[in-house]
Amino acid sequence: MTPPFPRFSLSLPTAALALLLSACATTTTSTPTEPAGPKIDRTYTSVAQDSRALFIVLHYTALDWEKSLKVLATGGQVSAHYLVRDEPAAIYQLVDENRRAWHAGASFWAGHSNLNSASIGIEIVNPGYKDTELGRVYPPYPQAQVDEIIALVRDIAKRHNVRPERIIGHSDIAPGRKQDPGPSFPWKQLADAGLIPWPDAVQVAAKIPLYAALPPDAAWFQDKLTRVGYSTSRSGIEDDLTKATIATFQSKYRPRDWSGAMDAETAALLDVATSPGGMLLAKSMAAPANEPTKPLSSRF
Repeated sequence: MTPPFPRFSLSLPTAALALLLSACATTTTSTPTEPAGPKIDRTYTSVAQDSRALFIVLHYTALDWEKSLKVLATGGQVSAHYLVRDEPAAIYQLVDENRRAWHAGASFWAGHSNLNSASIGIEIVNPGYKDTELGRVYPPYPQAQVDEIIALVRDIAKRHNVRPERIIGHSDIAPGRKQDPGPSFPWKQLADAGLIPWPDAVQVAAKIPLYAALPPDAAWFQDKLTRVGYSTSRSGIEDDLTKATIATFQSKYRPRDWSGAMDAETAALLDVATSPGGMLLAKSMAAPANEPTKPLSSRF
């Protein structure tokens, strides 16, 4: 009877047979080759460009140094490009400037929203406010820490060509929701260093009697606040958001009284801040000695 399958003779040498069996038992898989990246010629560069960092936003941490570092570096919810320690004063970079840090949240300034995408955030170690029987108290910033902040802001602004009126606080971009860096932050020192504009004191003093005699209404204040850059109410009445925005403006330019009241001095400050030639930009500390203080012309 003929067998159903032919019989094969396994007459290969033992070594050759073992090699054959080993090759059959091994499954060979080929690794796909990564496609080559595009060939890019970078000979030409357009002149129509600027930095993605249009704003510098200052914050306080409302925590001590150890907790501030933990929250910003490993907390996973918030971050900042820089953290400025209080004691000893020192600057730490936590996020590369080319990447987006999560520091601004819901925000608006002068027609721009979502400022995380267009800003560099600086967190400053400071305990924040404390509510007492005498009212809300904000602790001061050590001068050594302020000196580090000024040096850092100057360096960032120069490298990214950040306009002076775009160096702002967290409270500016979120009035009512945020208070930092608070009325104890020495904005005037940044103005004296030529980093931010400041209302002309002579013009302010001249306008105070006018507004004391003819106080503006809420709609006037709301319009001026919007012109400065704030996102505020346009209700025409003195509502909570309007008061909070006025208090934010006062905490920067008149920190001795940030009650949110629509008084004559605040009206004069707002008028000057929104008038041509009203905001002055002091000469830079590095500028020639004969360079005068000059009106800011980029927006105000």
